[in-house]
Amino acid sequence: MADLLKSLTTIEEELAEVTAQLADPAVATDYQRLAALGRRRHELETIAAAGRKLRDLEREIIDTQTLFEGEDADLRELARVELEKLRAAREQAEQEFRLQLLPQDPNDERNVIVEIRAGTGGEESALFAADLFKMYQRYAESAGWRVDVMNSHETGIGGFKELIFGVEGAGAYSRLKYESGVHRVQRVPETESQGRIHTSAVTVAVLPEAEEVEVEIGPEDIRVDVFRSTGPGGQGVNTTDSAVRLTHLPTGLVVSCQDERSQIKNRAKAMKILQARLFQQAQEEAAAERADQRRSMVGSGDRSERIRTYNFPQGRVTDHRVGLTLYRLQGVLDGDLDEIVDVLAAADREKMLAAAEEEK
Repeated sequence: MADLLKSLTTIEEELAEVTAQLADPAVATDYQRLAALGRRRHELETIAAAGRKLRDLEREIIDTQTLFEGEDADLRELARVELEKLRAAREQAEQEFRLQLLPQDPNDERNVIVEIRAGTGGEESALFAADLFKMYQRYAESAGWRVDVMNSHETGIGGFKELIFGVEGAGAYSRLKYESGVHRVQRVPETESQGRIHTSAVTVAVLPEAEEVEVEIGPEDIRVDVFRSTGPGGQGVNTTDSAVRLTHLPTGLVVSCQDERSQIKNRAKAMKILQARLFQQAQEEAAAERADQRRSMVGSGDRSERIRTYNFPQGRVTDHRVGLTLYRLQGVLDGDLDEIVDVLAAADREKMLAAAEEEK
C-alpha cells in the first residue's frame, strides 16, 4: 500500500508540472506539444482520481479502526461492519489503481484507418464485408466519430472486395484496435437456393493513423501512377484519370485510391494509408524485437487469427478470444459493440497486470 500511495504522489507531481507547462504562453504556439501535453494531462487526471479514491478509503479505514478499538461496545460493532465494507472497497480500488498505473498504449488516442477485405466465401464474403462496414459506421456515429471512405472496390450486388476508411475522433484506436483479425459469418446466403448455411470470412485490419513527422517518405521513395477509375461511381469519377496508385519503392507496398473525383484528393488519401501501413510495420518490427508477448494478449491484431463468429441462424455473436457469446446479433450489427469491447479491454488489462506482477 505504501508503494501505491508513493506512486500517487509521483503522479500528482507530474500532473502539476504538466498543468504548469500548459499555462506557458510559449506552449500555446506549439500545436503538437500542446496536444501531447493535453493528452498527458487527461491520462494523469484519470490515474490520479483512481489513486485518490484509494487514499481516501485508506484514511477512512484508519479512522474506523480507532472506533473499533474503543471501549463502546455498540460503536465497536458498527465499526466492525463498516470496516468489512471499507476493506472490500479498498481491495477493489487498489485493483483499479494498479490497472491505471499500467503503461497506456501510446496509440490509444489516435485516429485510425480500417481495412476490410473479403476472404473465403466469394460473393457472400463481400456482402458481409459491407455489413461489417455498416456496423463500424454506426458504432462510430454513436461515439461521435467521423468516418471517411478512402478507397473501395464494390461488387455487383452491393458487397465489397475491399473497403478502406478512416475514423477520426478521441479514443478511436483504443476502442477499435480489438477488431483486427478474421471475422467469420455463418448464414444462408442470398444466392443460396437450397437454404444451406455457408461459412465465410472477412479480414479486418485497424491501423493507427501516423503523423507526417513520424513516417518520413521522400519523393524518391515513391512511384506515382494515375489511371481511370473503375466500378460504380459518378460520371466524373469514371471518365477522368483521377485514380492514384502509390508504390513505396523501399518496401514494395502499393496503395490505390479512386473514390474521389480529384486526383489530388486521391493522392492525399493514398499517402495517408501508406503512412499508416509503414507506421504499423515499424511498430510490428519493434515489437518482434522485444518479444512475442503481445501475440498472446487480447487484441493482438494478428490478421490470421479468427476472432469472432456471427451466427445468423442462432442470432448469436461469439468472440473467441474471451469466450464471450451474446444472443443479440442484430444489435451488434447495428453498432452496439460496447459490451464486447469493454470485455476485451478488461481482459487485456488483466493480462498486462498479471505480466507486471510476474516481473516483480
